[in-house]
Amino acid sequence: MADINRDDAEIELAHPPRFSYGERVIARSVVRNDGTYNGRDIGEVLVNRGEVGYVININTFLQQFYIYAVDFVESGHRVGMRAKELCTLDNLPDEVLAQLGDKTSALRSIGSAAPTEENT
Repeated sequence: MADINRDDAEIELAHPPRFSYGERVIARSVVRNDGTYNGRDIGEVLVNRGEVGYVININTFLQQFYIYAVDFVESGHRVGMRAKELCTLDNLPDEVLAQLGDKTSALRSIGSAAPTEENT
């Protein structure tokens, strides 16, 4: 166990989880199989950058990090991810929503089954 690389000095568990159960999140980067996803080759893309998913579980790793189990509906994969690999779509700060302006309504429909003007 001494060879495990802790790439971050911060202890995330000292704070509450950044995301909640059922929260819509978006992948900030491509996620490839590191060998822990059964039925897929190592290195195969599981989640593409920008893909929308929902937090379905919150666990911990190495008594340091939160690991969020995210269900990515489009690809059908359930993947464990760190907070730094995700961005919320449901709880954006007010200043971000203000900058988005009229686009805020479109943001609400991303990843939901609700029809948008573009889909009707």
